[in-house]
Amino acid sequence: MTKILANDGINKAGLQLLQDAGFTVDTTFIPQNELASKIADYDILLVRSATKVSKEIIDAATNLKLIGRGGVGIDNIDSVYAKSKGIPVVNTPAASSVSVAELVFAHLYSGCRFLNLSNKDLPLNPSGNFKDLKNAASKGIELKGKILGILGFGRIGQEVAKIAIGSGMNVLAYDPFFKSKDIEVSFHEALKLNPILIKIPMASKETVLQNSDFITLHVPGGPEAVIGAVEFEMMKKGAGLVNCARGGVVDEVAMTEALKNGKLAFAGVDVFAIEPPVYQDFIGLPNVSVSAHVGASTVEAQERIGKEIATIIINHFKN
Repeated sequence: MTKILANDGINKAGLQLLQDAGFTVDTTFIPQNELASKIADYDILLVRSATKVSKEIIDAATNLKLIGRGGVGIDNIDSVYAKSKGIPVVNTPAASSVSVAELVFAHLYSGCRFLNLSNKDLPLNPSGNFKDLKNAASKGIELKGKILGILGFGRIGQEVAKIAIGSGMNVLAYDPFFKSKDIEVSFHEALKLNPILIKIPMASKETVLQNSDFITLHVPGGPEAVIGAVEFEMMKKGAGLVNCARGGVVDEVAMTEALKNGKLAFAGVDVFAIEPPVYQDFIGLPNVSVSAHVGASTVEAQERIGKEIATIIINHFKN
């Protein structure tokens, strides 16, 4: 019987599909430092973002036939090495796109309307802080008519663009893999309107940074930060930044300086260079909203991820 280790868990709908198909699924979490010594017991390894699948673990996985990542990126898996050993690596790139895109706008609205500041300060001194917070919030701004810069125009970037267009924003996008991209903007079925196809031309990274009122990142992680001190200098003074992509794609030290000196009006951060976050100088600043790496953590996304990864596994072994 084929044995699966879902080390970072799996939604019950996906679990049921796998069990109905005859797979044995173990959802017991094995700590990173113990995984290499125990992985040989399993035929399939499923992870999310928490577990790192290194060369050492792949070498120890003598029975491994497939590695699955529930989510978009596979940068926590040494996929090149796995494939060199004949082990396919699969993921679910589309399942969480809407959830991540909506979190981007949660951070944008929080920054534009001072929600983080109000939620932080009002409970401490309700009567004393109320007038001050009301005065601060009177400087809030609307998203409508503003320019949203999107760095990385894959599935999530495209979902962000759809919400932005629906909110009356203008979109500037950069992605080295596209010259332009058609996106289909749909409406609630109750409106009985056909989807609209909109062409989004790609701009240079420099153009996006220099002209955007807000910037959101949707790029894979890598050894170098995509946004550092040089990029912050290119941005408009008073721009907003949201990172719901990968920890490390924004230089956290440079971002902290930009937040403190007024170059950035606010930042929304869902992912951190090290998790739990070790560098915390920006956490708690009045112009920062944070979330605990929850971009894909909605009920709907988790169900889609579970079902999609289960279906991929079932079809792989059928074929």
